[in-house]
Amino acid sequence: METEALYQVEKLALKKLKIYDQSILRYLLRSMVASMFIGFGVIVAFKTASFFYEVHSPFTYPAAALTFCIAIILISYGGGDLFTGNTFYLSFSALRKKLSWNKVLRLLLLSYVGNIIGAIFFAVFTWATGLFDSEQIHGFLLKVAHNKVDASLMEIFFRGILCNWLVCLAFFVPFMMKADGAKMLVMILLVFSFFIAGFEHSIANMSVFAISIAAQGWGALTIEQILHNLIPATLGNIIGGSVFMAMFYYYINKPYFNESGDDV
Repeated sequence: METEALYQVEKLALKKLKIYDQSILRYLLRSMVASMFIGFGVIVAFKTASFFYEVHSPFTYPAAALTFCIAIILISYGGGDLFTGNTFYLSFSALRKKLSWNKVLRLLLLSYVGNIIGAIFFAVFTWATGLFDSEQIHGFLLKVAHNKVDASLMEIFFRGILCNWLVCLAFFVPFMMKADGAKMLVMILLVFSFFIAGFEHSIANMSVFAISIAAQGWGALTIEQILHNLIPATLGNIIGGSVFMAMFYYYINKPYFNESGDDV
């Protein structure tokens, strides 16, 4: 069952490569859409959590974590290219010699750029709605944003590794299931886990920072603070997806691919 799921990972990676080869713009747009879906998760999560935060409820973070899960459902069923998931799909397929590492780097870079652009666009849309203008609404969002930039580089880095390990599992484990309900439940549980644990997801952080600035202006965060978080978080996410997922599953399943007769 696990090996069959890995074949699905390869198939998805090759689909991404095909889209890129046909049109770089289409691939970029898919990447932008993915981070906009993350943006929906962010605004729903922090708008919901703000009501609990105002009354100092212990359910503030669980409420945010649960409602943020809408993001992974949108990406999985609505389409899009998320950088963090691509670190697993593309790296595993390269290890299996289904695509070159040069292509992997190009696809990862373009998806990351697209995710950044999408996060900025979505923040502009959020600003235009005026829904986060009130301090009562954006207070919890800003608190979380500052907690992220106040952590040390090493803490952010290791949180990034653990985060993308869980996120990639949230995309991978459902490949072993047939029923959509079971798939969505697993996705929700694993994304809830990374959020409630306080791990660092570089693309989600982009949206958190961009929407924080849209809500309170440039005084909310500085570029230096944002980079202090995004650089180690991104590096950690890459290791979580490419090493702890791609290399690990490639190594432990290599004999089974050989037995199946599939070339390695």
